[in-house]
Parts: sequence; C-alpha cells; structure tokens
Amino acid sequence: MPTRSRRLAGVRLALAVVLAALLAACSSGATTTAPPASQALASPSPSAAPSATAAPAPTPAAFPLTLSDDEGTKTELAAAPQKIVSITPASTEILFKLGAGDRIVASDESSDYPDQVTALPHVATFDKVDVEKVVALQPDLVIAGGLGFTPADAITKLRSLKIPVVVLYASSVDGVYQDIKLLGSASGTGPAADALVDSMRTDMQAVSAAAGTTGTKPRVYYEVGYDDATGAIYAPAADSFVAEMVTLAGADAITTGDPSSYQIPLEKLIQADPQIILIGTNPFYSPTPASLMQRSGWSAMTAVKDKDVRSVRDIEITRPGPRLPIGLRNLVLAIWPDVSLPPAPSP
Repeated sequence: MPTRSRRLAGVRLALAVVLAALLAACSSGATTTAPPASQALASPSPSAAPSATAAPAPTPAAFPLTLSDDEGTKTELAAAPQKIVSITPASTEILFKLGAGDRIVASDESSDYPDQVTALPHVATFDKVDVEKVVALQPDLVIAGGLGFTPADAITKLRSLKIPVVVLYASSVDGVYQDIKLLGSASGTGPAADALVDSMRTDMQAVSAAAGTTGTKPRVYYEVGYDDATGAIYAPAADSFVAEMVTLAGADAITTGDPSSYQIPLEKLIQADPQIILIGTNPFYSPTPASLMQRSGWSAMTAVKDKDVRSVRDIEITRPGPRLPIGLRNLVLAIWPDVSLPPAPSP
C-alpha cells in the first residue's frame, strides 16, 4: 500500500492531493487499516468523470518562445514539442484535454486519465524519475511537478543534459488556470487552453455562487490523509488550491495554518472544532466515517459528536486539472446535499 509520504506529495501537486492525491487523485494514499468505504454519508451525484473528448484543433503558436514556469525558471522552446514526457497526473490530463495527448511519449505511474494514458510507458514513480529512460526517449519537453513532487535532482540532471523541463505547482485555483495556459503555450495549443480555462472558470463561478446562497459557512475539515500507525493528520495547507476549493464550496476551510505544510496537530484540529468532516476518498485511501469517529481524541469535535462525517470522491477535487469543476460540484453537494446547482456544461 502506498506510504503516507507518497500520498502527501500527491496532494501537494494536486493535490491533487491532493491532491490527494494524490492519487491517482493526485497520486497516492496514506496508510490506513480501515476497510474501504462502502457507504458514503454524502455521495455527490456528479462524481463520475465525463469521457475525454477531443479539444479544438491546435493553432500554430509563435516559436521559438521562452516560458517561465511556477518556480520562476525560464525554458526556451525552439519549436512546438513533438515528444513530451509528462510526469504528473494533472499535466498528463491537461495535455490530453488540449489535444496534445498524442505527443506524450511517457508518463508517471500515477497518471490514469483519460483511458489512453494507461498504454504509455512509465518513467517516474512518486519518489524517483528514471532519467536514463527519459533521455532515451529524446523528448523535446518534460513536464514536472513542483514542491518536491518531482525530485529536484532529477530535474537538475535533465536540464544539465539540455532537455527542456517546465515545473508546475498551482497554489490556487487561478494558478491551475495559469498552468493550463502555460501548457497551452508550451504545446502550441493556446486557443484550446484559453477556451478550457474560460469554460472551467464560468462553471466554477456558477457553482460557487449557488453554494453561497445557503447563507451560512460551516467549519469544514477536508481530510487529505491520515496515518493509522502514527496518528499523523493531513489537512489542506493554508495557501493551497485545495483549501480554496473548500472555501468556494461555501464553507470555512480548516487548514494547517502553514502556507505549504499539509500536516496538522490533533490539538490544533480540535481547537478549530470542525462542524463537518469530509473524507476525501480514492482508490488508495478510503477510510469510512465510522472508522474516523473511532479515532482516539476525535470525539471532542462537534462533527464527531453530531456524527457529521461524510465521504466525497477526492480525485477531481485535489487534481489541479480540467475536471476541477466536477470536483467543486462534488464538494458542494457533500457539504450542501440539498443545494440546487446549475447544469454542468456539455463535455
């Protein structure tokens, strides 16, 4: 089973996450002895992901061009890349959505959407990049994850070999939009990226507005991960798009209080006293509400006293990619099961 640290890193890219993901949802899972969730207390209806559809035909971009990634590193591309290595689940999904998926020659082991991704060779695990395999593919662009998602030494080595590497890490929803546009520029699919961002922003604004009509903002703890062995608890970092997602869903997000750390002490969580606890579940992490309420010390929280612990599909919430609006819908319905949401746009 994936380790606690593996899930955390997934969330930080996101998590998306998530995070988590996490995850196959952002790429991984925390260790847990709890049985898989069999019955969610709140099971949002739009959790099923839509089938991937072809993006608008790419319009030739002006190359050569120089890009600045999320770490501030400038990368020069002489021409539109034809052989791309994508080693984060979110970037892989984005490139397919933009119509550049047929140019991806390899991915990481956590990239799982759309279905075509599963046929790609893997050149990276959570904590390692097989640099020799990447070099052998002779890519003209590598997309990596920031905040430690992709090992820094691998990025340095690839750049020393004159392979262009763009590093992404979105700390906000707007950052997700900017990363989509950055990948659009890098792959020569700028118009498709602009259209995708416009659609995502419109949908998410409408969903958030619907959540805002409830008139109240419950204190919500979104569980990114939990380690049964150590009792370590993982919540959204203060400066993370995951925390912003909870806020957009009409709640008062409980965070770690640290801009980039996802670990929160139990004492701090008890002091925050969540009124609702949401467990973000995915194929790697699926504790039940009942198992959470049995954790030592957790009975002091209002949500546990009231048995207001709910499960929600994590993948679209914590993966910073095209399905983020689906994630927001899932999140809103997990918090507000009776809210009326606007129709989802056609795929």
